[in-house]
Amino acid sequence: MKFAFAFAAAFAAFVAVAAPASAQQTIVDEWATIKTPPAPELKQVTVDPKTTALLLLDFVKQSCNEQRRPRCVASLPATKKFLAEARAHQLLVVYSYVNSGSFLDTLPDLAPKGDEPAVQSGPDKFFNTDLEKILKDHGIKTVIVTGTAAHGAVLHTGDEAAIRGFNVIVPVDGMSAEDPFIELYVAYNFAHAPGVAAQSTLTRFSMIKF
Repeated sequence: MKFAFAFAAAFAAFVAVAAPASAQQTIVDEWATIKTPPAPELKQVTVDPKTTALLLLDFVKQSCNEQRRPRCVASLPATKKFLAEARAHQLLVVYSYVNSGSFLDTLPDLAPKGDEPAVQSGPDKFFNTDLEKILKDHGIKTVIVTGTAAHGAVLHTGDEAAIRGFNVIVPVDGMSAEDPFIELYVAYNFAHAPGVAAQSTLTRFSMIKF
C-alpha cells in the first residue's frame, strides 16, 4: 500500500513538471487587450538628388486596382505628382513588377520613361535581381520606397535596403495595402525594427525636399 501511494505521488509530480503550463498567455490570447501604440512621428527630410533613388514597387494592374487594393488606387495622384518632381530633379527612378507579370503591366499614371530600369521578383526586390548593382552603379545611398503591397514589396525591400546599408525613406502616402491595419504595422516596423529603424525615415511626399 505504501509503495502504491509513493508511486502515485511520484507520478503526479512527474506529470506536473512535464505538462505544459496551461496558464501561459500568448499574443493571440492577449490580442483583444493590446493597446495600439502612438503613431510614429513623420519627419521632414532633405535628399541629395545625385545619391537618391525613387523605387516604384509593383504599381501594376494585377495588384493596384479597385477590386484588390482601392487604397493603392487612392495613392496614385500623390505618387504621380512626386514622380514628376523626382524626375525634374533627375533622381534615378527604378521600377519593379511581380513575378507573374511584365513591365508592360505598370499603370499608365506611373508609366516609365526612357531607360529607367526595372527588376522582377517577389516581395524582396533584391532577391535574385541586380537591384543592388543598379543602385551602387549610380552612386545611390538613399532609396525612397513606395508601392504596393505595404506588407510585401515595401516592407521586405525597404527592410533589405536598410540591412544592406542604404538610407530608407518611406512616404506613408505612397504605400498601400488591402487594409489600413497592414499599413499601420508596416509603418511601425520602419519606426521600431532592430537594424531597420536607425536607417529609416517615415514621412509623406510633401515633407521630402530636394
